[in-house]
Amino acid sequence: MNASSKARRARATGRRAGRRASHSRWLRVLAGLGFAAKGLIYLTVGYIALRIAFGEDPGEEADNGGALQIIAQGTGGMLLLWAIAVGLAGLTLWQALVAVVRSGTAAQRAGAAARAVTCAVLTTAIATFLLGRGAPESQDGQSKELTAQLMELPFGRWIVGIIGAVVVAVGVHQVWKALTRRFTHELALGGTRRPTRRAVVMTGTLGITTHGLVLGMAGVFFVQAALAFDEERAEGLDGTLRAFSETAAGPYALVAVAVGVVLYGAYCFCQARWQRT
Repeated sequence: MNASSKARRARATGRRAGRRASHSRWLRVLAGLGFAAKGLIYLTVGYIALRIAFGEDPGEEADNGGALQIIAQGTGGMLLLWAIAVGLAGLTLWQALVAVVRSGTAAQRAGAAARAVTCAVLTTAIATFLLGRGAPESQDGQSKELTAQLMELPFGRWIVGIIGAVVVAVGVHQVWKALTRRFTHELALGGTRRPTRRAVVMTGTLGITTHGLVLGMAGVFFVQAALAFDEERAEGLDGTLRAFSETAAGPYALVAVAVGVVLYGAYCFCQARWQRT
């Protein structure tokens, strides 16, 4: 057997092992916990956004950092944050395995890889917070800092602009997936009652649409930052949500989007319960 054959056999063996791991019960439980953790974070972000819309506490950050601080302040908050970190780590591993061993399209594998990276970044932020190394930096600050660093590189404006365009494309794809209800292909709803299926589909349609709109708006801010050569134009989740209140609909737009974010959080719990492996 030559070296090329051995390499192919090793890759095939690794792929089979990865598929078995991705379908294992323990990893499925951890991934479910990760979806639930993600849902809790988005529910909290939506709650903060509603408070901002009604002027109750405009100083709060409606992003992951603000959500984590609110969760930490609750009863058993630090223990809950550890559970969230473990769940997100499991979800990261599962999505990474899906990206490597899934027999789907390149776009599907790329999406799984992107979700793995996103979950890994959030897991790291939570772990840093739990280890006493400071509260998570606001996503607005992170976006501006990243944009400034990228713009210092050769062709930095182009890089930022491309990133923004990709984020816009992802947001548009999310909206398309929601409106066409393609997301239901990812759920095992066959044994559920019709009212339950309707509730899950409606929650997913509204929640994923909102998530896509927010992503699209964030991407637009990156494109604007590139065009103006101004990192201050870049916004994270908090700044993007607040931008909806500056539209013609005013705070009512932020209320609608905040409700949609809450619904997206609820849909994440549906994924925890019915996500296909």
